[in-house]
Amino acid sequence: MDTTAWIVVAAVLVLLTVGVAGILLVRVFRARKLLVDAGIPLHNKALVWAAVLYTVSPVDLLPDPVYLDDIGFLLLALRSLHAAARAAGVGGREEGTAEAGRLVP
Repeated sequence: MDTTAWIVVAAVLVLLTVGVAGILLVRVFRARKLLVDAGIPLHNKALVWAAVLYTVSPVDLLPDPVYLDDIGFLLLALRSLHAAARAAGVGGREEGTAEAGRLVP
């Protein structure tokens, strides 16, 4: 493959990882109902906001074109929040919304 093909492949991979990080960031913000709920432990709430700050921060473990560390941290935070909500009995499905209570696939 020539240089142009490698650049195109790299650009597509960067766009995909940015897209995944963006989707996860949106899911974190949609989970804010669980963040204000008193049944969720403070450390789970703090982990979610730490993940958001880490994602938008210019300081990363991996250089910014590689969003794998951001994606991993957001996934960890969402799964932790989802597990804490389930353990607290919060975040059940509401009538009329298919996505209610669903944070992580």
